[in-house]
Amino acid sequence: MFENLSKRLTESLDKLRRKGRLSEADVEAALREVRVALLEADVALPVARNFIARLKEKAIGADIIASVSPAQMVIKLVYDELVTLLGGESTELNLAMTPPAVILMCGLQGSGKTTTTGKLALRLREKQNKRVLVASLDIYRPAAQEQLASVATTAKVDSLPIVAGEMPAAITTRALDAARRGNYDVLLLDTAGRLHIDDTLMSELKQIKQLAQPVETLLVADSLTGQDAVNIAKAFHESIGVTGIVLTRLDGDGRGGAALSMRSITGQPIKFMGMGEKLTELEPFHPERIAGRILDKGDVVSLVEKAAEVMNTAEADAAAKRMMKGQFDLNDMLQQMRQIKNMGGLGSVMNLMPGIGKMKDAMAGGQMPDESVVKRQEAIILAMTPKERADPGVLNASRRRRIAIGSGTQVSDVNRLIKQYQQMETVMKQMKKLGGVGKLNPLKLKQMFGNMGG
Repeated sequence: MFENLSKRLTESLDKLRRKGRLSEADVEAALREVRVALLEADVALPVARNFIARLKEKAIGADIIASVSPAQMVIKLVYDELVTLLGGESTELNLAMTPPAVILMCGLQGSGKTTTTGKLALRLREKQNKRVLVASLDIYRPAAQEQLASVATTAKVDSLPIVAGEMPAAITTRALDAARRGNYDVLLLDTAGRLHIDDTLMSELKQIKQLAQPVETLLVADSLTGQDAVNIAKAFHESIGVTGIVLTRLDGDGRGGAALSMRSITGQPIKFMGMGEKLTELEPFHPERIAGRILDKGDVVSLVEKAAEVMNTAEADAAAKRMMKGQFDLNDMLQQMRQIKNMGGLGSVMNLMPGIGKMKDAMAGGQMPDESVVKRQEAIILAMTPKERADPGVLNASRRRRIAIGSGTQVSDVNRLIKQYQQMETVMKQMKKLGGVGKLNPLKLKQMFGNMGG
């Protein structure tokens, strides 16, 4: 996400860090590079122009040029302007009304409306303990209603029974009645899309909105369409009035222009972002966190939230106590791998770490582990006996050959895993000896992580 933009911006701002003091010319040169980076990321020209104008007004001033660390001040200003551009503060769904709260999902065909409806339903059920009913109004796309019913089953929420030949307005009326009678908290209406914006689509949406009186009208837009997504959002908002935007496929958007332009062009907040195909991969849109990711500062808050969601507190406490005693075996290592997998995989976790942009080349060069390495390592540990996992010291050459055959890997892979385990075990013993993480030798940590999957 935002990979290209992040790389260009951090390269431009790193040049400022290398200068002791900044002249006005230095700042202007950096802002020119920032402007080019924004335009290459497919940010709308008026948005990029206004962004640079505001930044220049704040950056070129006596207070900044004469400051103790002028480069850091300029970087802070870029961060603040990015946060403002992205909407300032995250915006929650407005569900403050007498149930059922109706949420209208709209957008063009292929933008991911149905999947996003399922993701949002799951989120409302799990995170806010809401009773959710979903209903498909798409009678035009083959099997669209059946698709939503299937997604609802996966999300463990109810879906409105399908009545063949029923028109969207009639489905809306029936869904509203079912939601009231069933005491549902939220009703999600998944509307039909088109390949392009036309009068028929907008007329139908206006009719449905008038019937449903939704508290939220969410536009689902594919971020990979770049500037087209911005234009589509503007057209929908001007026609029916949207209250928020959900950007899909943001995990595959290396440019990020749609996200940066959307709020400024439409005036409406981005409320959620789709980060993958799984129903769990829908995240709230936090402008300050996204700005941090773009400037390669990471998103540690989101990382901690992901960890809290997937980790069993009792298991984590037990593992921590074992490690503080210097006890660490392959069962502990396997547990860590599975926790990372539950958090979305190694790539998902790494993307939230500060400085990850500078580590991309190392990862591409094989100096850092990828998902396939983690899968092989898990297979290797699972091919061991309980005794071997608890006491890796018994793993002689013949046992390692058997494990390699059983896991479908090479002996060299098994040896590499054992070496990595031994390095981690050394770190755990050092933690016990020195009395905690605070006194841990940084060189040992560097060796441990530098050799992972090496």
